[in-house]
Amino acid sequence: MEDILFKVVIFGDAGVGKTTLIDRYLSGTFDENKKLTIGVEFHIKRLEIDNFRVTLQLWDFAGEDRFRMLLPNYVRGSSGGIFMYDITRYSSLKNMDPWLECIKPRGGDLSLIMVGSKLDLNEDRSVPTEVAKEIATQNGFFEYAECSSKTGQFVEEIFELLTRSILKQHGHIE
Repeated sequence: MEDILFKVVIFGDAGVGKTTLIDRYLSGTFDENKKLTIGVEFHIKRLEIDNFRVTLQLWDFAGEDRFRMLLPNYVRGSSGGIFMYDITRYSSLKNMDPWLECIKPRGGDLSLIMVGSKLDLNEDRSVPTEVAKEIATQNGFFEYAECSSKTGQFVEEIFELLTRSILKQHGHIE
């Protein structure tokens, strides 16, 4: 088995659920009273996909504007990214462009997935899935997905999709 390390950045507006997504993925827990991230937090997750032992470095960026200036420096060396928005808050999707401007200097070799959070609040949805999928395609994301960190729905799948995309992009799998 081959060992591989990938750096993954998770970015989007404050309060969209980036930290709770990571917590659910790492520990299987959900904390409704999670404090806002200040600056950047760093986490490690190890998983096996096909014949690879993959270590993911997960970089969780604060969503407030005052921290956005940090993102371009932390993106260096990244293999993938998750842009996250809240399906019940259209403004969090509308604010995607400034986030992508921070990521784009990295170049076209970054596997990016767009994720709509808070699927457990589907009845309060303000962004239709089809609209979000179209926006993801127009902005060069390899995939669009939705999840709920509260219930755990589709959390594991998002990270597996992203990891497989990165492995493919680096020529490890077809």
